[in-house]
Amino acid sequence: MESLEQIQNFKGKYPRQLWYLFFSEMWERFSFYGMRGMLAFFMVHELMLDEKTANLQYGATQAFVYAFTFIGGLFADKILGYRKSLFWGGLLMIIGSIILAIDPKEFFFLGIGFNIIGTGFFKPNISTMVGNLYKEGDPRTDAGFSLFYAGVNLGALLGGYLCIAIGKSELFENFIPKNLAWNVAFGLASIVMIVSLLTFVRTQKSLGPIGLSPLMKLQANKRKIIEVITYVGSLAVIPLVILLVSNPGYTDMFMYIIGPLALIYFLVEMIVNYSWAENKKLIAAMIFIIFSIFFWAFFEQSGGSLSFFAADNLDKNLVGLELDPNGVNNSANSLFVIAFAALLGILWIWMNKKKVEPNTTVKFGLAFLFLAGGFYVFYYTKFFASAEGITSLNIFTLGWLVITFGELCLSPIGMSVMTKLSPQKLQAGMMGMWFLASAYGQYFAGILGANIAEASENSTNLEKLNVYADGYKQLALYALIAGVILLLISPLVKKLMGSVK
Repeated sequence: MESLEQIQNFKGKYPRQLWYLFFSEMWERFSFYGMRGMLAFFMVHELMLDEKTANLQYGATQAFVYAFTFIGGLFADKILGYRKSLFWGGLLMIIGSIILAIDPKEFFFLGIGFNIIGTGFFKPNISTMVGNLYKEGDPRTDAGFSLFYAGVNLGALLGGYLCIAIGKSELFENFIPKNLAWNVAFGLASIVMIVSLLTFVRTQKSLGPIGLSPLMKLQANKRKIIEVITYVGSLAVIPLVILLVSNPGYTDMFMYIIGPLALIYFLVEMIVNYSWAENKKLIAAMIFIIFSIFFWAFFEQSGGSLSFFAADNLDKNLVGLELDPNGVNNSANSLFVIAFAALLGILWIWMNKKKVEPNTTVKFGLAFLFLAGGFYVFYYTKFFASAEGITSLNIFTLGWLVITFGELCLSPIGMSVMTKLSPQKLQAGMMGMWFLASAYGQYFAGILGANIAEASENSTNLEKLNVYADGYKQLALYALIAGVILLLISPLVKKLMGSVK
């Protein structure tokens, strides 16, 4: 078994273990984004919910997914370690997807419940293991996370387009009976999740000591008992999750509680266990986390309001190709990430060598400026609409191109900086906190999307397009303000970060 020092003293731009984690995450994200891209559309067209309720339900579902990554990160830090957490989470996700494949209408919330808990155990820990491949202060870390993020989006590209297109019978309709289309779509998500888990199991030995249980010093019997209690407890909580996620009112209560409790937990950790120098870095991490909530609240309109906008208001012509607009909405961002993530990572390395690389706060500020630009392009589509309220898929996709550069300035950089700013014993919990911010972003995304949908209720298709477009213009303005604030406070945050760049 390689030592941690041998792993971290790799030559070249990327450690070889990064590629193994890349492929495991790629297939898991195929499953996750394939599922995510189907939810809102499925709820309206198969479960017969109205668009306002579907937006709220979608936001609730995704909020719970990311909220439980925080809890999963804590269990990994304290009990299971990253590897066992990841394996257990992947297993639960496979079960959830199979349940949905059997009967997505009848077992919708049961399958979603398994997927929520599973993602909570899987997601924060693979990202944390990527961070552990690098020594503290290694300037190649951001580039590594950018490449890893390309793997995330390769899976999201494939899953995001294929699953919704199959479910809608827009793809392989000659081979898949219409009454089984959704079963096959959810079944595909389970198959690729099995591939993800097998990839990790076959390659985990290369990780050396990374991700092993923090309870290795305990007697084996005692450790097993604690682990089994954790597994049983996570299964026992699934009925509660189903109850909470199927009722947006309960979701409100949960979100009012989980965030303050998480903050209290970290404040206690900071006061009891860490020095002022370490706490300054944790305060900087919290600033990034708070701003990321706003970023994801806007960005995650992709699975809610933008899903309905794509279904009702976009043509099917993308640079001369006839494509499903929902599939494009789900996957265009991922395609652009794949195209530009590694290049941007190499750019950060080059700028670091030239001593002109922008600091993390400036990168976050740029992310919001790109986000503002993208939503303004979504707004601008209204000027190309027909009398029936159908507008250009080409211009819509251009908006996703602009937003992608914003995402690349925030998401992989955010994951990277969480590992840099966090003490070793708090890393998975802090990564979970990063994803908890995404949970609040998803939650607020559902509320924003529901408000837009409510404003367009009982409207003609053209009126609906104008309401949605004007809503996106407001989001563009708010994103612009947030970006300017981040650029203004960047010197203060840089001081809090100390030696971390």
